[in-house]
Amino acid sequence: MLLIPAIDLKEGKCVRLRQGRMDEDTVFSDDPVAVAGKWVEAGAKRIHLVDLDGAFAGKPKNAAVIHRIVQAYPELPIQIGGGIRDEDTIQSYLDAGVQYVIIGTKAVSAPHFVKDVAIEFPGHIIVGLDAKEGKVAIDGWSKLSHHDVIDLAQKFEADGVEAIVYTDITRDGMMNGVNVEATAKLARSINIPVIASGGITDIRDIQELGKYVSDGIMGAITGRAIYEGTLDFASAALLAETFD
Repeated sequence: MLLIPAIDLKEGKCVRLRQGRMDEDTVFSDDPVAVAGKWVEAGAKRIHLVDLDGAFAGKPKNAAVIHRIVQAYPELPIQIGGGIRDEDTIQSYLDAGVQYVIIGTKAVSAPHFVKDVAIEFPGHIIVGLDAKEGKVAIDGWSKLSHHDVIDLAQKFEADGVEAIVYTDITRDGMMNGVNVEATAKLARSINIPVIASGGITDIRDIQELGKYVSDGIMGAITGRAIYEGTLDFASAALLAETFD
């Protein structure tokens, strides 16, 4: 299992939000490139970037700093989400060296888009499903749709996406534990990998998620816990790699 550090970008800085609220952010660093370097040195095998401004604007807003991170660590697989709503944006990120792009709101509002880009950019498309009580949230989590998480995930699997990033938005940034049950249920319902996100607090969450690797949980994204120190990334990443 991969443990994937998150770098959330707002106005060029590394921040963390609570439950996706832009007015509840904590700035952790003015230098996201250095933050990426810290996690690489600690053993990160992949990094998760989020353009928070882009997620709300519907188009990239932190592309310059994202490009600097990619240039600084060209061998590191990087996945990026936030404001990716058209093919040109996907192409520009892939051209810059990003390995995976995560489609969120557009996947729900225009599902045919996912099928199109999965064909156009095979091996590079991940869908992010952010959910509350089994229903998918969109537009930076500001709206709750009527779509069921599992139904959508199965559709996107058929469309040819690489993986699903699943976030329980009631847990994200709150550090009160990951929703292992819902994540494992989703993983069992599809044959493509699931990456858990939201709520990881300490090493116990990694141990619990590791029990379900055989169900299809291939990774976990961690943010606030590694910035506030309740989870030591280096030791947790080593532990995660023991699960297969």
